[in-house]
Amino acid sequence: MRKKIHVAIVYNEPTVTTSSGRKYISESGVLYEEGQPSENNAEVSIDMSEAGVLDEMNDIKRALIVNGYKTTLFNVNSDIMRLIDFLRGEQPDVIFNICESIGKESSHEMHVAGIYELLGIPYTGANAMTLGLAQSKVRVKEILGYYGLLTPKFQLMKNPARIVIEEDLDFPLFVKPAREDASVGITTDSVVYNLTNLRKQVRHIIEQFSQPALVEEYIEGRELNVAILGNSKPVALPISEIDMSTLPDKYHKIITYNAKWMKGTEEYEHTKGYCPADLPAAIEQQLKEMALKAYTVIGGRDYARVDFRLTKDNKPYILEFNPNPDIANDTGFARSVKASGLTFEEMVKRIVELALERTA
Repeated sequence: MRKKIHVAIVYNEPTVTTSSGRKYISESGVLYEEGQPSENNAEVSIDMSEAGVLDEMNDIKRALIVNGYKTTLFNVNSDIMRLIDFLRGEQPDVIFNICESIGKESSHEMHVAGIYELLGIPYTGANAMTLGLAQSKVRVKEILGYYGLLTPKFQLMKNPARIVIEEDLDFPLFVKPAREDASVGITTDSVVYNLTNLRKQVRHIIEQFSQPALVEEYIEGRELNVAILGNSKPVALPISEIDMSTLPDKYHKIITYNAKWMKGTEEYEHTKGYCPADLPAAIEQQLKEMALKAYTVIGGRDYARVDFRLTKDNKPYILEFNPNPDIANDTGFARSVKASGLTFEEMVKRIVELALERTA
């Protein structure tokens, strides 16, 4: 009897804090402290972009089981030694890597991948170098620009008290953290029209996130995502669009943290994704070619997502390159996969196969 391929899903559940100031670890949606459940009436502070990994983990687990893989879950729980002991003991054939941070530090995402590499265990998604590169939005933009891929003009700001805007930057401007993803730090106030508000937003980013602020020209237009799957011959899947046409006028038409994660807010309820986007054939082809080139020059592997803004005159700008994007069943990536004719289960199987091909 042929042995089942053993896939370990490695993730890191978020640490949360209650209104009493006590910290808990979320165990698949239930909060605990030293083995005791939290109070039902405790107000919990949690980064929903981190909590979203639980939905992704459960969807991937279900798909792996449907595909006949032996499946093991491992919550790193910010303990690297536990991870190493687990990998040595279980010796999985491949790791489905969705660990995006350790101890609330997203910079450690690359270090976890480095552990897999040192132990010689194949894993899904981008390698450690690409994950580290993607942490620096400035470096990614510099590489994209070097290869002729259009991205919004930008400036890195480290001191709100000494702001001198470069000559090629004009208001309105868009302000966001230089090393965060998942729309963390982005609100409707991130779009600024004058020096006073620019200084305010830059100070907020620096103080709140302990990192420089990335200030870009604000590109008004359609929000489009290109999902990519594959390695030697990567494929750009049908393009997904986030429709913000019904968003109330008091909000800028951008993907804020609320729009991405906070169900029940106006921003969330009025930003709906659909696929395929209605685009002229030539523009669709241009977007896919740009996304595939970005995938190559940044070092994408297995799967990734490239985010665009398309202006009214159909000029495309790359906003973000996302290695290991969220692929939960309700995400834009999954929408693109389904529009391509693949099922969610087939996509998950394909990603595992791509990782295993590196051991052949």
